[in-house]
Amino acid sequence: MSTFQSALEDTVLKAGAYVARFARSSYDIQRCQLLSYQCFVKDVGGLAPTCETDKFDSQCEHIMVEDRTGVLLCSYRLLLVGSGRGISTSYSGQYYDLKRLLSYSAPMLELGRFCVDPAVCDPDVLRVAWGMLAIVVDARSVGLLFGCSSFVGTDASKYGQAFNLLAQSHQAPDIWHPDVKAPQVIRFAAMGQVVKNSSKLDHSAAMAQMPALLKTYLGMGGWVSDHAVVDTAMNTLHVFTGVEISNIPPSRAKALRAVAAWT
Repeated sequence: MSTFQSALEDTVLKAGAYVARFARSSYDIQRCQLLSYQCFVKDVGGLAPTCETDKFDSQCEHIMVEDRTGVLLCSYRLLLVGSGRGISTSYSGQYYDLKRLLSYSAPMLELGRFCVDPAVCDPDVLRVAWGMLAIVVDARSVGLLFGCSSFVGTDASKYGQAFNLLAQSHQAPDIWHPDVKAPQVIRFAAMGQVVKNSSKLDHSAAMAQMPALLKTYLGMGGWVSDHAVVDTAMNTLHVFTGVEISNIPPSRAKALRAVAAWT
């Protein structure tokens, strides 16, 4: 491990009642997995037995947000990809054909398993979580933040307005557009979800159907694939999501870096 990496992984962001830090032990990672199990399996009817883990856990760095007594409130994992040449080995690369991103030259960061204890209602928990992410993005000169954004359940009819909005207003640029790879997908256009007459799109209803994490991505100028993957094991529909750091609105970037400066 380089001195730079070690210094970054020792970073602790303290803000008010909360502390964000890197997981430092197998016990820390197990705590993150248990929270992930609660949020991504138990609460949504997934099929994992008692712990939510996969082969990527050992390849990722895990970020934890705790209260001052050490109770875990939020966690997520990060996989650094040096450039687009390595993106096919990411978690998202299992489900999406990402060949158009192979030519992406800057470092990329995959954000996964972002979960918050359902009992948490203080928005500062999320602010601290994103502030810590901003520290990592800046320290590693990340150009693209990417991952999968999940809709609960596999019934696409529940998310018609959300899919319409994604199809109309938030599609990936052609140069980076993810193609289909998974065996079961929901193509927004093929389902007849794309509303050509924009007056038929209920923006408020669409945003109400949108997962909280995806709302955050979109607020940062994020874009998505033109289809959702049906993941029966996790009981979700998910879309590939990308955020180009240089395209984040200046006001949003300033706010994130202001939280990061609390450390």
